[in-house]
Amino acid sequence: MQGDSALGRALPLVRDLRARCPWDGAQTRATLRPYLVEEVLELDQALRDGDPARLRDELGDLLLHLAFQLVIGEERREFDAEAVTRTLEEKMWRRHPHLFGSAERPDHETWERTKRRERGVGSGTLSGLPRSLPPLLQAYRLQERAAGVGFDWPDAKGPMLKVQEEIGELERETSNGKRETIEDEVGDVLFAVVNLARKLGVEPNQALEKANDKFTRRFETMERLAEQRGVEVGRASLEELDSLWDEVKRG
Repeated sequence: MQGDSALGRALPLVRDLRARCPWDGAQTRATLRPYLVEEVLELDQALRDGDPARLRDELGDLLLHLAFQLVIGEERREFDAEAVTRTLEEKMWRRHPHLFGSAERPDHETWERTKRRERGVGSGTLSGLPRSLPPLLQAYRLQERAAGVGFDWPDAKGPMLKVQEEIGELERETSNGKRETIEDEVGDVLFAVVNLARKLGVEPNQALEKANDKFTRRFETMERLAEQRGVEVGRASLEELDSLWDEVKRG
């Protein structure tokens, strides 16, 4: 690891912090986990907002956490930055034989098939996903992995029909009134919608974020409009609110 590289400068900084600062020196992998998750979420928000200055800061915070984990690995004599980088290089070489001239696997072998082979013969296609993944992202990755080994519709028509089928099943179960079955069917509808989004080339989490933002803007505008007209939202009828909502949408 080059000493004047970004990571090369971050590592001695963390070593110094752990040597001279009681708080930094007391941190372990376990104690740092909540902060790491928080930093990744803050970085994700900065990516979504597209603010370069904030993105720079959040990337720096994440770099600090990466350096912390590398230094802890050094201290435990498990690995160092060079070993981690070498592992990354070798993985990318294996997965890009068309770029690096490897004959280890055929060019037509998919990324998911390669990863399955690397995980071991006994590992299934869907194994290895973190259990802590948000359910929406987990559904997307499960479907993506299944598609990587050929379990997929050729186009979006199949998923579109599947969504309609699942909605029909939900309607039938709703009439029966069994909560557990209804919950299962709602889950099937959501899973089918995620798959449809994937086939349409839409990242479902981003689509839902945009829908949340749009609903928030419209609802807050509706509240302001109601206040201007002397309508108390909490006491208004659904018909009154629907009328205001439609007016906001037309505007």
